Amino acid sequence: MLDVPFLPFCILLGILGLVCVAFVSAWCQYWRGGFAWDGSTQMFNWHPVLMVTGMVVLYGAASLVYRLPASWSGPKLPWKVLHGSLALAAFTLAVLGLVAVFRFHNAHGTPNMYSLHSWLGLATILLFSCQWLAGFSTFLLPWAPAWLRGLYKPVHLFFGSTILLLAVASCVSGINEKLFFSLKDGPAQYKLLPAEAVFANTLGLLILLFGVLVLGALARPSWKRPDADASDSRQPLLAAER
Repeated sequence: MLDVPFLPFCILLGILGLVCVAFVSAWCQYWRGGFAWDGSTQMFNWHPVLMVTGMVVLYGAASLVYRLPASWSGPKLPWKVLHGSLALAAFTLAVLGLVAVFRFHNAHGTPNMYSLHSWLGLATILLFSCQWLAGFSTFLLPWAPAWLRGLYKPVHLFFGSTILLLAVASCVSGINEKLFFSLKDGPAQYKLLPAEAVFANTLGLLILLFGVLVLGALARPSWKRPDADASDSRQPLLAAER
């Protein structure tokens, strides 16, 4: 990765995340008929918007909280809370996205959980829920001893990056599946690259780029918190103050 300061990189990444949300919202509004919450096709449109916003953009933001230079000094507890809160917000949006797609399928008699996209997406959210609960229990509650936190931390980091990778794969496969089902003649029209297909394919590339940049930032040693082993880094949320 190019040797650029973190803050300009973070600003550009934030803009890219907003562009991803804008693209998926515009796709569903302009080509797919807008939004509703009534079991109709318009209700399904909430699914891609909520998943991209939650599982990609918000989750990516949560992953980078500890790369912010402001988090490198002083108490780590507020950054733990911010990290966990962003992840919880991402999970909440993902659950709403699942509600939208399941309610749409049930209203139209469409089977649930038959495609690779659905399997991959549900596996990602289930893994995410386990990751959040394990992280909250280990790093924010006072019961976990320091040795357990130290043992679990690399596991938490590994699955954090893995979940983002799976979320990106789920979104890209979902975009492709939606185009096959929604275009008038399915694959026959898709291969002609109508404007909607070009727009949605571009959305997929933007999501992929966002995910790659987040993973690259997480892997860069110079952007990691230098005082990761400070005693305060193991302070639980509910510990008694002295």
